[in-house]
Amino acid sequence: MSDPVIGRRALLRGAGGLAALAALPSLAACGTGTSRAASGGKGDGKTVIVRDSGGTFGAALQKAIYTPFTQETGITVKVLNLDDAPLLAQIKQGRPQCDLINNSMMSHAKYVNQDALEKLDLDRVKSLKSAKIPENQITDHAIGNSFYGQCMAYRTDAFGGKKPESWADFWDTKAFQGSRSMCNPDADLPELEFALLADGVPMDKLYPLDVDRAFKVLTRLRSDIKKFWDSGPLPGVLLSRQEVTMSTVWDGRIADLQKQGVPVARQLNGMRRQFQGYAIAKGAANADNAYQLMDFSLRPEIQANLAKVFPSNPSSPVAYAKLTEDERNALAGAPQYYDKGFDTDLDWWLKNESAVTKRWLEWARG
Repeated sequence: MSDPVIGRRALLRGAGGLAALAALPSLAACGTGTSRAASGGKGDGKTVIVRDSGGTFGAALQKAIYTPFTQETGITVKVLNLDDAPLLAQIKQGRPQCDLINNSMMSHAKYVNQDALEKLDLDRVKSLKSAKIPENQITDHAIGNSFYGQCMAYRTDAFGGKKPESWADFWDTKAFQGSRSMCNPDADLPELEFALLADGVPMDKLYPLDVDRAFKVLTRLRSDIKKFWDSGPLPGVLLSRQEVTMSTVWDGRIADLQKQGVPVARQLNGMRRQFQGYAIAKGAANADNAYQLMDFSLRPEIQANLAKVFPSNPSSPVAYAKLTEDERNALAGAPQYYDKGFDTDLDWWLKNESAVTKRWLEWARG
């Protein structure tokens, strides 16, 4: 399974970092991803270039979205696999290689701070009404298309039949013995919310985060944290090897482990949701086609098709009704699970990410 978010933490350590990277002209021609798209410029009317993260996720997008879109419209979809820093540099120089950007909503917010995205004309996205996208995932510059959930994974053979039900149980190493793993900021945002939930803060009262309290709670668990994971596969490796009995994890990873026969399960109580979304690059050569692809991709039936081939949670609540019961129940976004989790407060994190990350790194070093 490819990770739409792998590597972005290091590159997006605050909007100031993006601005500094964008100022380096040499970045315009580089990137850790692979470009399969021609350089941006005057649109030809028959092409749209979309940035996605490639890998298994990219293959799923091709099958569920890009190929059907081309069949319906005759517009060819070319894919650009490029990290945020060089892509932003291109946009700032007025030469974006892509038209449509599929990225985290937090990354889009940072792009907005650099005036790197077009302001959207929502009247051109006809599927918004039928898809019933949550209002908080529709901004002036981006629209949420899916989310990933960060939750708890545990070995089902570790606790004598007991099941952890909350983050308080994650912190309870007497009742639920064994080492733990939590994420490194290189993988995702520091997991302050989970510490606060473990300490009794109600889910709807998390923000603004009490940072001092969160770090005090994290310190109680510090000696039991064997490894801070910095990539999506690592929690599964640690659980599979029985190096830990519980770990925080990106939800889509659990199905992969279970298919491999690893005795693991997820607990979605207190799951942290972060949305992916679409935005149009400032100065996009094929903006009209980008609108068409965005509109097509947000249709409930298309979001459902993607969920059938990749563990992506549609942003459209209507999409879940178009899945079988088994397909629906496998997703953290299913109606019966949704209220168990919470949306990440991006405004809070945009203001505090840099300071929190610095403090986390100092804390982790002990």
